[in-house]
Amino acid sequence: MAEGFSGFPKDFFAFFRELKAHNERAWFETNKPRFRESVQAPMSDFIAAMAPHLAKISKQFVADPRPHGGSMFRIHRDVRFARDKRPYKEHAACQFRHRLGRDVHAPGFYMHVSPDEVYYGGGLWMPEADVLLKIRERIAGKPAQWKKVVEDKTFVKRFGAIEGEQLSRPPKGFDGDHPYIADIKRKSFVAGVESSARATQSASLVAEVSACFQALTPLMKFLCDAVGVPF
Repeated sequence: MAEGFSGFPKDFFAFFRELKAHNERAWFETNKPRFRESVQAPMSDFIAAMAPHLAKISKQFVADPRPHGGSMFRIHRDVRFARDKRPYKEHAACQFRHRLGRDVHAPGFYMHVSPDEVYYGGGLWMPEADVLLKIRERIAGKPAQWKKVVEDKTFVKRFGAIEGEQLSRPPKGFDGDHPYIADIKRKSFVAGVESSARATQSASLVAEVSACFQALTPLMKFLCDAVGVPF
């Protein structure tokens, strides 16, 4: 059992169901104490509980339980250039960023929780062009290493396959007949699993997410090697 984290409370999910129906500043301001108690506090406890488990996988990833400036995502949406002007996200999320992640685009672990969807996994989402090129070149140049990642029986059983939007055509300079051209065409390289709201209401969630992150080690190591950061 994870000390300090006993699961996300029922009001965590009730809060987000109500927020979805009243996604406006006045409602949120009235319910801000509830947000801090039922959403921020248990998410901080979860992040803190994950820290020693994450350290066993790799000491390069940060579990910072601070509600501001740490691993937890802000609930406020950036609506400056969006048509959707709803001010708040209708889920809670956290990212265990690589310690160099503030300086370079590096792989990380991620989880988000809402009444309708629970997802956790890891990888690299929409990297910048130069980082994306490094990953593509690594896959193209070391197909045997990539095969060990994506065709491993344990990986396939748990995650199915790598996820990520693909180009419609092979990127310039890459062989369209390469055995892993489908992955070379990707814009993101992530893998994860879906769970249920019920599963998150137990302290065993920490062990469940930790096991998922552990199973992602081959993918995360490949991506770290490709972009030149330690794992």
